[in-house]
Amino acid sequence: MDMSDEVTKRCTAEEAVEPECRPSQGALTVERVAEASLPTEHGEFRIIGYRSMTSDEEFVAVAKGELSTEEPTLVRIHSQCLTGDVFHSLRCDCGQQLTRALELVEEAGRGVIVYQQQEGRGIGILNKIRAYALQEQGQDTVEANLSLGFAADQRTYQQCAEILFDLGLCKVIVMSNNPQKIAALERAGLNVVDRKELDIQQYESFANYLRTKREKMGHIL
Repeated sequence: MDMSDEVTKRCTAEEAVEPECRPSQGALTVERVAEASLPTEHGEFRIIGYRSMTSDEEFVAVAKGELSTEEPTLVRIHSQCLTGDVFHSLRCDCGQQLTRALELVEEAGRGVIVYQQQEGRGIGILNKIRAYALQEQGQDTVEANLSLGFAADQRTYQQCAEILFDLGLCKVIVMSNNPQKIAALERAGLNVVDRKELDIQQYESFANYLRTKREKMGHIL
């Protein structure tokens, strides 16, 4: 049974008892700073800037449509990937996932993408390039992070969830292939009603990358 089936089964079983939806850690630790229109090649969106009140991290939310606590809404937590998002690298599928998420939100007419500054699964761009060099010597992405002294994945998602709460969301359909993100949003207090798979074009250049995500990190691919 894949994650979509598990989420659907759980939500059906709990349908008679609506789960409470509020931040699990109480008061929000992010604050909204600014908001503006964002016309893109995929459609018209709103861009909303947030900053953490507990660190120097900044976030961006790209949103569309009327956001409601009652309506299940498409959301994606997208970790910054300079190489994939900006330079369209084919070492990973990150840029394609971001593009597909924007397309799906535009098609639905409502949704939110939270863009978090946790490059390279939290190790930063310079260490990510060091990890690339280790991968060229035969290591996979997990082994490279470990060789550099980091965990395989150092990201956290609590404040991303808080942004979704601040935008008025409660029931979410998560656009992700990563069950760890889904579990993190649930722990944060959001009601994950379903998962939306992000279909991308696969290239031989990142076949090993996807294999590692599936076999070592549990991604649904």
